[in-house]
Amino acid sequence: MLYAIRAIGSAGVVTVTVDAADVDAARAQVSAQSLRPLSVTAATQTLPQWPRRNSFSLQLFSQELLALLEAGLSLTEAIEALHDKEQRTDSRLVLERLARALDEGLRFSAALAAQPEHFPALYIGLMRAAERTSNLPESLSRYIDYRARLDAVRGRVVSALIYPTILAVVGLLVTLFLLGHVVPRFAGVYQGTGRELPWLSRQLMVWGSFVAKQGQPLALGSVATLVAGFFAGKRWWRGDGPQTLLRRLPGIGDTIVTFELARLYLSLGMLLEGGLPILQAMQLAEGLLTAATLPRYRAAAAAIGRGESVSQAFAAAALVTPVALRMLRVGERSGRLGEMMGRAARFHDSEIARRIDFFARAFEPILMAAIGIVVGTIVVLLYLPIFDLAGSLR
Repeated sequence: MLYAIRAIGSAGVVTVTVDAADVDAARAQVSAQSLRPLSVTAATQTLPQWPRRNSFSLQLFSQELLALLEAGLSLTEAIEALHDKEQRTDSRLVLERLARALDEGLRFSAALAAQPEHFPALYIGLMRAAERTSNLPESLSRYIDYRARLDAVRGRVVSALIYPTILAVVGLLVTLFLLGHVVPRFAGVYQGTGRELPWLSRQLMVWGSFVAKQGQPLALGSVATLVAGFFAGKRWWRGDGPQTLLRRLPGIGDTIVTFELARLYLSLGMLLEGGLPILQAMQLAEGLLTAATLPRYRAAAAAIGRGESVSQAFAAAALVTPVALRMLRVGERSGRLGEMMGRAARFHDSEIARRIDFFARAFEPILMAAIGIVVGTIVVLLYLPIFDLAGSLR
């Protein structure tokens, strides 16, 4: 859910919009950006609007900044160089604000926190940790690797869904064309024959006659239903609706949980390797979790604050897989907890990739068969009376 938060920071009073599971999570995200929340309200829109695409690419910014820093430029010089070469107005404005903040003596993390709509809390926290260790290039490299891994998993999911989605849309359009155009035409032809039709064909002809007589009201009602369904689906999609639905599906729910945990391990591993303490890293990662997981995650953070080990707290809160639990224990014994969290994330990424490939191979034939059965059934029912008439003439 979106929340509009008025907060005070080094740049004065600002209004920040964040996407969080609840009010406490929204406050935590803003506090992680070195801002003090003043008021929190649900961000609503009186009229549906298309979201404005953010032209500022944080991934590209990080890559270019890393290249300039490794070439020997100072941070201020690198930001100014990126500003001078940028052609897009929105991106130039973001870089101009960063350069101005650095000229005023602000730290890099504070300059980033003044623009939370472009720089998430995870990124700001990682840069703040880099300031302590004076190793900004290494932190930028960690974030670039982090984004590349997340994008790779998302890319596999999108690739696996493209072809089934196209099949489903085409199948639906063909079915609607048959039911809305072809069947009414056949119904008009068969009404004048005076022959008794098979029961299934007769039911199909009843539908065709109804569509032929009520075509305009049905068309208007269909358009209104599609528009209402679009906005209702958009609201459902922005909430936890997709996560809740997918978690209940057999075979898919476990994959969704594994993906959420893998993303959590990857984020925490990146922050811990960047030098942040575990509790601060967990606070920054809250925005990655769903409303169903967040209470257990906060309970684990409270247990760690009381002195329990990370592996014990995560196991008690059901935030680990058997493999991840053993890796966390090894990381605690060796003092490489961040590295082992990253390894656990990579292990589960590979597991998710295998599941996605299996889903793509199994689901596409099943979907094609289902579409063929529906369309074939309609066509056969249309032509059954013709076959019956041909048999009587013989």
